[in-house]
Amino acid sequence: MFDAGEGIQLALKRGGLGICSLDAVAISHLHADHVLGLPGIMMFRAQCDDPGPLTIIGPPGIERFVLHTIQDLKYRLNYSISFVEWSKTSSDTAWSWNGHALKWNTLSHSTFCLGYRIEEALRPGKFDLKRAIELGVPNGPLFGKLQNGKQVELEDGRIIKPNDVLGTPRRGRIVVFATDTQPCPGLAALCHNADLAFVEGMFAEQHAKEAAKKKHMTVSQAAQTAFTAGTKELVLVHISPRYTYEDERTLKEQAQAHFPNACIGRGLQTFTVPLPSCSLEKKTATKTL
Repeated sequence: MFDAGEGIQLALKRGGLGICSLDAVAISHLHADHVLGLPGIMMFRAQCDDPGPLTIIGPPGIERFVLHTIQDLKYRLNYSISFVEWSKTSSDTAWSWNGHALKWNTLSHSTFCLGYRIEEALRPGKFDLKRAIELGVPNGPLFGKLQNGKQVELEDGRIIKPNDVLGTPRRGRIVVFATDTQPCPGLAALCHNADLAFVEGMFAEQHAKEAAKKKHMTVSQAAQTAFTAGTKELVLVHISPRYTYEDERTLKEQAQAHFPNACIGRGLQTFTVPLPSCSLEKKTATKTL
């Protein structure tokens, strides 16, 4: 979960999303609308039987905030909590699991703020059926083992390795969450070649001066950043409450003038992220060109 505004547990219930399987929360910054829902999430999760440990990731001060809240509100948890706080010596990977990586980078806001990028684990290259048959691999379970990265032994004693029948490894999906911020190098780095990016677009162009003063972005600035960074799809979030649903058309048009694959995100909306078809070789070659 990225950020936890007030009443987030109610939104989870409305969306039919389970809380027991939640094992990590990444907080962008210590402003009320991004963190005050965290105590509710933690208490809500404590209603599960043996929910397992929870990791809380975020800016300096997130551990103090959580521990003081537990102490002041005197609520009990039936699970352990571990903290990962950003520091100047932190690596670019905040957390990892099953080969996946949660990366972070600093943004530019009125207070210290982090953006996040999920990089899914590498996938095996495309299985070369013709080559496998040429090597004498029989059709059946051995195909699956090779596709899963395991070497196999044939009846004649020969060892066939995955590299013998698999193409160049393919990258996994990349999803970005970045709010609140102005355009900055950290945001551009997070959005680089992302498949889907949730990025703030708080203001319309006519309020650009206010956006700069409050260190937020216009929808046009967010779209320009996504386009330049090679993002595949952009979802604009953290829209100012001054804008109504009727204003969404204008916001969308302003964003799409710079990046056609931009849309306005709504609460409980879902997005599908297709698996990328490109291999690491193709990705590198495209980047070089």
